[in-house]
Amino acid sequence: MGNNLPALLNSEVIKNRFNEVLGKNAAGFMSALLSVYNGNKQLQECDGRSILGAAGLAATLKLSITPSLGQAYVMPFKRQATFVIGVKGLIQLAHRTGKYVALHAGKVKEGELRGFNPITGEPELGEKISENVVGYVAYMRLNNGFEKTLYMTLAEIEEHAKKYSQSYGKSFSPWTTNFDAMASKTVLKKLLNAWGVLSADMAEAMQADQSVVDRNTFEYVDNGGDVQNREEIYVDEVDTETGEVMEAVENEV
Repeated sequence: MGNNLPALLNSEVIKNRFNEVLGKNAAGFMSALLSVYNGNKQLQECDGRSILGAAGLAATLKLSITPSLGQAYVMPFKRQATFVIGVKGLIQLAHRTGKYVALHAGKVKEGELRGFNPITGEPELGEKISENVVGYVAYMRLNNGFEKTLYMTLAEIEEHAKKYSQSYGKSFSPWTTNFDAMASKTVLKKLLNAWGVLSADMAEAMQADQSVVDRNTFEYVDNGGDVQNREEIYVDEVDTETGEVMEAVENEV
């Protein structure tokens, strides 16, 4: 398909695909995609099929790719476009399930965390003593009353990024351009994978995160080029009392 995205979007076949998925919102979505494309020189060098794959998945999930909204991104890496789920996108997909009363992820500053309850494992809050960020936390509460918190230190977040992202430390990496968002997403994904009630859309978004999206596969070009089949996304079993995912596909990217 080449790199000429404007020409591709003028194709009746491509227009029809977006219309089938988005209906009356298709034109606005394609306009947003062109805006992202025109504003990113690296994305303009990417294969057009990979751009359409990433954007097509966002469209299927009914998530905006406008960067300022923080739902989903079409990001370039090694002349391929990758789908990147945003924190706000994950939260929106979770709320669509109707299972969540509250869901949050963000940074923790020095003094705000005193320790953890030795019985429940839940964090004990303190008073902020500086603006220094010491870690990141994610919290969820289901409508059945079940709640869970997950905390990662700054060092743990950085270790995760170094392990799963070859682009970590480079100027174009999202870990460089928007560290807080990537760190918040990391801890939220871990929390949801371990304890959340996952819809098929949530599971697919988390599996596809930072991959080149093809019809049948997700290729993690920023994580050694590993390829996974798309049919492996579904959650097998969820404990309806606790909300815990008993068997979930876990993909750290």
